[in-house]
Amino acid sequence: MPRVRVRQHVNPLSKKYSEPIFPPNWEKVFAQPNQPLHLDIGCARGEFLLQMAQAEPDWNFLGVEIREPLVEQANQLREELGINNLYYLFGNINNSMPSLCNSLPAGILQRVTIQFPDPWFKKRQAKRRVVQPELVEDIATYLAVGGIVFLQSDIEIVAQEMRDRFDEQPAFQRQGGESWLTNNPFPIPTEREGSTLSRNEPVYRALFVKSDGIKDEV
Repeated sequence: MPRVRVRQHVNPLSKKYSEPIFPPNWEKVFAQPNQPLHLDIGCARGEFLLQMAQAEPDWNFLGVEIREPLVEQANQLREELGINNLYYLFGNINNSMPSLCNSLPAGILQRVTIQFPDPWFKKRQAKRRVVQPELVEDIATYLAVGGIVFLQSDIEIVAQEMRDRFDEQPAFQRQGGESWLTNNPFPIPTEREGSTLSRNEPVYRALFVKSDGIKDEV
């Protein structure tokens, strides 16, 4: 399938993306809707989830992406391959976690990944970054206890901001000590991860586990 050309960045604060995502009928989307769910925020072309869904048929995978042509192409490929534990949604996750998660069975969201999000380098554009405090609060609300959040970026200041915001939320316990996580806990790398590592450039990773809201004593 030829790749569709899209803009690299879109402004999530524009009016076009102000409406929350309308949840689909999950029983029509997934063959086994009660399987544990992995949510990939900013899934781009969805190739990471495409491979994960085939590697882990006992999980359901949901990708949310703000660039609609990528979602359309990803769902087309999913249909062609007949994969029934994977789906992609177009929209802005920053105003959509409650509407999506309230439509799901309680406790079914067990993994969240945010990988190589748009960095928005300029200070005045930092509010466009996906990992805002409100999103962290939403993930803390809807992720099952014992569920995980995996973050990675090739931009250290972006990775640091994401890590700090999850560190500040009492529901999350960071794994692996104070240093960056050395290895990706998932067997499938994203395209950006593979290309970054092929150039011998660093990837900054952090892994969090949802706890009962009480930080461990140091």
